[in-house]
This record gives sequence, C-alpha cells and structure tokens, in this order.
Amino acid sequence: MRERILDVSLELFNEQGYDKTSLREIAERLGVTKAALYYHFERKEDILLELHLRMHALGADALRELNELDTAQARADAWPRVLDAFIDQLFANADLLLLHARNQNAFRAIGDDERHHAANEDIQEQAARLLANREIPAAQRVRLACSLGAILAAIGLHGGPLADIPQAELIEHVRVAIRDLLTPDGKDHTAA
Repeated sequence: MRERILDVSLELFNEQGYDKTSLREIAERLGVTKAALYYHFERKEDILLELHLRMHALGADALRELNELDTAQARADAWPRVLDAFIDQLFANADLLLLHARNQNAFRAIGDDERHHAANEDIQEQAARLLANREIPAAQRVRLACSLGAILAAIGLHGGPLADIPQAELIEHVRVAIRDLLTPDGKDHTAA
C-alpha cells in the first residue's frame, strides 16, 4: 500500500503540482480514506521526502556497484558502463525527475530533513571518494566528474528546453555525448 500511495502521489504531483495536490485527492485516487493514508504518511511532506529518496537510491545503486570493485582504477574503468546503466535508470524514472523539476520550492522545504541530509551526504561522499582518488590519472578524474554532471544536466533539461526531443532520441544523444566526453579522440584514456 505504501508504494501505491507513493506512485499515485507522484502522478498527482506531476499532473497538478505538489502545492495544488491535497491528501484528500491522493486518498480519493487510491480509493481509501484519509485515515488509511495517514496510517502510512502523516504529512504530504513525508510523501515528497520518500519520493525524493527514490531518486537518491538511483545514484546510490550506481555508486554501490562501483565501490564493490577492488581498485580505484577498476572503478574508474567501470564508470562508463555504470553510467550507461544509470542513464537507463534515470529515464526509466523520468517521472521522478519531472517531479523534481516542477516542484523546486517544495523540495527546498524538505531540505532540512535528517534522512534527506544523510542520503545526500552518503552519495556525495562516495562520489567524492572516487573522484578524489589520486590512483586515477587527473585527466580521467576530470572526465568522470564532467560526465556525471553532463548526464544530470541533460536529463534535468528534458522537461524544459530539451522537451521537444523524444526520450529515446535524447537517451542516445546523451550516451554519445558521454562516450565523447570520456574518450574525446576515440581512444582509451584510462591510463592518461
């Protein structure tokens, strides 16, 4: 039931906006009472936070996969493959990205939540640890950082300036851009 609440809330928040959606509307769409909804979530902000944590989970999964590798260089070498899967995950969860893009003010309100801070800090620490590792050549570390930023920027713009590009086409353009960024002259730069 909890997941259904989150899914329906996500739909309504994207259709109407977070501020214009009430708990009553969520309960009605689910076909339950507000009391049943309150059993799982006391406040609408709690629902928004859980949806936001779903986004954090996407990044955490990718970083976890990298951290399971033995060496810093193995992690860096796996980065393109992991980013490729991350692109798929982000687009498969485009509704979460749309929620974030359309409801910036609402997300600012949950920014002080302890769980949000913990999830955010964990992801930032893991990414920073990989990117700061001096066992990986500096040029490669910079390309790794830029590639992540490029993915997030392109996908974040999908609901705005890039909205005219069909999703499948945008995904392919993002993949090509990331490959070009990670191997700008078509050569393997893992030892650069």
